[in-house]
Amino acid sequence: MVTDIKSFLDAKVAQYNQPEFIENDPIVIPHQFTLKQDIEIMGFWAATLAWGQRVTIIKKCRELIALMDGAPHDFIINHQEPDLKKLLSFKHRTFNDIDTLYFIQFFKHHYSNYHSLEDAFLPSVTNSLISDDSGSCESNNAGPDTQKALNHFRTYFFSLPDFPHRTKKHVSSPSQKSTCKRLNMFLRWMVRKDDAGVDFGIWKRISPEDLICPCDLHVDRIARKLKLITRKQTDWQTALELTDHLRQFDPADPVKYDFALFGLGIEERWGLDNLLAGVKL
Repeated sequence: MVTDIKSFLDAKVAQYNQPEFIENDPIVIPHQFTLKQDIEIMGFWAATLAWGQRVTIIKKCRELIALMDGAPHDFIINHQEPDLKKLLSFKHRTFNDIDTLYFIQFFKHHYSNYHSLEDAFLPSVTNSLISDDSGSCESNNAGPDTQKALNHFRTYFFSLPDFPHRTKKHVSSPSQKSTCKRLNMFLRWMVRKDDAGVDFGIWKRISPEDLICPCDLHVDRIARKLKLITRKQTDWQTALELTDHLRQFDPADPVKYDFALFGLGIEERWGLDNLLAGVKL
């Protein structure tokens, strides 16, 4: 039986966009909390640390939560200088204590001025605090608002005096031609909302239709097999090309197909060729 790509991917979205997905994915970390600010903080941190084995990412995030006494927002707002000493032991791959302390410094600065981390992605809200450089990586066909938001966020994130330059490698932007996989994944978590209960949908000023699909190794590989990506390199324009194709399937919610592409790449990679044999490309 031959099926078209949209029907095939829609079925895979239904299969993977389920509560069972949460258990083994970094999104399990913000799902431990009910306070909006805790969800935002640990969602952002989990997305930032999301490289390597998922089990290790989850373990390191839980270690970080314990170091912040199980209440990230409260710790960030109310900590005293001696409280930070225990965080000097935290490390995940190239993310170390210097990065940890700056993240805490930024979060304290931001939440002292704003109620939600969503404001940090809105140039019209936080532009007055920084001299914004949104870069020149423009696109005529997809995601200009999200592109501007991501460029603005990185500028704002590193707007505090004497920020550590080594930490800049942990926060990407389209102006660097990065796919911004981790930030796009974080935005998916915060913005998308459906009845499945995986993504949170707690942000209302960014629209799901403007999101860009997170383009990691697994998603990239499957998307190329399905001819949803033709660009040779993998960069910001690749993420836009992929999302453009996904918008043809669902203009209002293109990044829901992240579930399908990622699930196929990580859960069904061994039998993938046989599975795709019945899909009309």
